[in-house]
Parts: sequence; structure tokens; C-alpha cells
Amino acid sequence: MFDKFHEECAVVAIHGHPEAANLAYLSLYAMQHRGQESAGLAVSAGKGKDVVCHKSMGHVADIFTPEQLGRLKGDHAIGHTRYSTAGDSAHLNAQPFSVKCNKGQIAVAHNGNITNATELRNDLERSGAIFQATSDTEVILHLVAHSRERTLAGALREALLQLEGAYSLVFLAEDRIIVARDPHGFRPLAMGQMELSGGRSAYVFASETCAFDLIGAVYLNDVEPGEMVIAGPDGVTRERFSPQRNRAHCVFEHVYFARPDSIVFGQPVQPTREKMGRFLARRHPVDADVVVPVPDSGVTAAIGYADEAGLPYRQALIRNHYVGRTFIEPSQAIRDFGVKLKLNAVRHLLEGKRVVLVDDSIVRGTTSRKIVRMVRHAGAREIHLRISCPPTMSPCFYGVDTPTKSELIAANHTLDEIRRFVEADSLAYLSLHDLRESVGDDENHDYCYACYTGDYPTDMVSIDELLSSRKRP
Repeated sequence: MFDKFHEECAVVAIHGHPEAANLAYLSLYAMQHRGQESAGLAVSAGKGKDVVCHKSMGHVADIFTPEQLGRLKGDHAIGHTRYSTAGDSAHLNAQPFSVKCNKGQIAVAHNGNITNATELRNDLERSGAIFQATSDTEVILHLVAHSRERTLAGALREALLQLEGAYSLVFLAEDRIIVARDPHGFRPLAMGQMELSGGRSAYVFASETCAFDLIGAVYLNDVEPGEMVIAGPDGVTRERFSPQRNRAHCVFEHVYFARPDSIVFGQPVQPTREKMGRFLARRHPVDADVVVPVPDSGVTAAIGYADEAGLPYRQALIRNHYVGRTFIEPSQAIRDFGVKLKLNAVRHLLEGKRVVLVDDSIVRGTTSRKIVRMVRHAGAREIHLRISCPPTMSPCFYGVDTPTKSELIAANHTLDEIRRFVEADSLAYLSLHDLRESVGDDENHDYCYACYTGDYPTDMVSIDELLSSRKRP
């Protein structure tokens, strides 16, 4: 899937490792899929040492050369890779943010979206705060700096209790790392450990466990919703800063965001997505010749569909993973150029075939229509589109950059109208019940399904203010 949902962000924190910057860099590299707009690292060498930050627009591997990483020395580091869901796409909004204040020098990186950021920002500006960026993350730093609490942990605790919405935060001070998740646990944050010589341990925090696999860390558990973890000179301490609330893990992490080889919210992603495909095959069978995924996000569900249906699985759409951000588009000369730049059909696998095409979602419908046209142009006799989540009916305000409700095709059209728009012979979605079953949430109700139901798990300010805050908090 591409050009439909924009990826959210990834955060990482390393405590107590002599190559903290290199490990944070590798972790961001493993999580590049979560945001390709900008990336940054902040590193500290301990008490009395400056926090050194480097960030830029672009991909992780392009920003951090060996020479640049060599200048980021220290045992503690945080990192971030970004796609903007709140704030403009610009260098000034690249993270981590770093400031010097009465709590010392601190840096912060954030995955999520603060739904009351506009209100908080207005209050802070009235009290004299000067903002340098338009990201909601900067609001958090100002709240910490304005706190009358004497310790960083106390100031952060006070700041967190003022926030509404979704956040997985990583803070860096001179000699410690502090991480926290919002009380609903919208966005993931896993904790891992690395054994060092002399019986010492380093601790790692990341949005996905695929980062742990790359650097050799062992997954321990998740930072709990409403929990703050401090890794510092006195070891690791965990405390709850907020009362227990209803959990609202973002189900789209399992549908699309996370890599299939990750563990998210304590659950492996690969088998979850295969279950989605299996349910689709049971509920919406097709008399077809072949199952084809839309890469990369439709691959795992398509494997489950094909296995359950007893049909051949074929990768008949090939994705170009090296498409840059800029290119010359012959807008009139080549129809559907953008999709053709990223995907190409394997004609001999499709010609004359009745195809089950599996993807993770339909948002506006325009990309799905281009892909269906491509498959048909390659000679497919029939195209049956199967979607491994329910119809997307409502925008997300918790860190996923979905369009407004008026732009969501499922919010404004019937199933058959969508089928005709995307030009498929048949169309079926995974039901909400089967999605719950797939993620093991049939009884606990630990996940947020607001994008499918419009039932938001937090108290919301006005929709107009929220839509505005997604562009400028």
C-alpha cells in the first residue's frame, strides 16, 4: 500500500551502551518504513556533558554518514524518524527537539498526536513561551520547562498529566533516559535489553521489535500505558503516572504500519495478518485462479488467503523500493504514472487469469483503481479485490495521517459504488468482528477501531479544531 495512509513516526532510546549513537542509528534504519520525511539523533555522554543533536530531512542512511555518527559520542541516545501528522513538513519540525532550561539540557522525540496541543500552545504563548516549530512535540518541552517541579522526572510527570491524545515519548537528559506512553496506549513502545561485558546491561526502547533484532537486543516487555520508565545512574525504575484507563492500542499497527517480523503490543504481527487473510477467504471466497498481493502491505494477508482458499499465491506485482521523493512526471504522456513508477505487473502470471487481489485498505480509492487498471491491462480476466480491514469511515486524530471524512470513499459511498469506482469485478472487506478475532481482542477490547467506527476513545475537542491542529498545533 502507498499514497493512501501516510506512515506515522518511530522512536528509539538507548541507555548505557558505549556505541549508543550507532545502535540508535541502526534501530532507526530498521524502522525507516514508519516515516521517510526526516530523522534525527540526540546523544549524551553523561553528567555535565552536552546533549548533542543532529537531524535533517531525508532518509536515515543519507543523513547519518560514518563521519557524522563518529561525532555523536556518548552512552545514551534517542532517535526519531518522521512522517508529519501534526506540523508542517520542514526541517524546523524534525526531531528530536533539544533545549536548555532550568531542568538542564534535555531532548525529546515523540510518536503520536496530542489532540489538545492547540489549547496548550495558546496557554503557553499567553504566559510568554516562544515557539520555534509548529509540531505538537514542542509543546511537551515547554510544559516541562514551565513546571515548578525541581526534578526532570517530576516535571515530565506533571506535563504528561496535561496531555490528551496519543504519545509514546523518549526523553534524553545528561545522564538518563526517560520514556512514557499515554494512558490509553495508542502507540507502541517496547523495552529490550543488551548484555555487556562485566555483567552490565544496556536498555533499549523502540516503536517496534524489529529494531531489537538488528542490534542484538532481547525483547523484555512493553512500556505499559500510563507508565514512565527511567533508566539512569541508579538503574531502571518504573512508575505509573496516570490512573488506569481503557486501553486503545492502534489496530492499524497490525493491519499495516508494523513490519511483519515485529512484535507489537506484545503480539507477533505476521500470524495476525495471516489470520486476516484466512478470515477473508472463509467469508468471501472466489472461484479464481491465483491470489496476488499488493506489495508490501498486502503480502502477509494474501499468504493467509491463498493457504486457506487452496489457491496459488503469486507475486505478480513487483514493487520498486528505490523510488526517490522527486522525479519528472509526464502527467499527460503516461496514464497512472505514479503507480507505474512504484509497481509493475508480471504479465505472464496474470494474463487470462481470474485474480484475487489482496490489499490492506482503501482510503480515497484512487490508488486502488490505478492498481486494478494495471492488473487488467496486464491481461487479467477477472479481478476480485479483497481488503484485510473494515471500510475506513472516519479520520484518525492519534498519529495516523488519514484524510478528512469527506475524502474517505467508504464514508460516502456504498460497497457497490466503491467496487465500480475501483473497477473491480467484486469487492469485499474484512469485518470488524473478524479483525477483532485476528488481533485476539474478541473479549478484552484493548484496541482502538475509531477509523472504522467513529467511536473515539478519548474526549475530543471540536472536529474543526482537531482538523486544524493536524496541520498546525
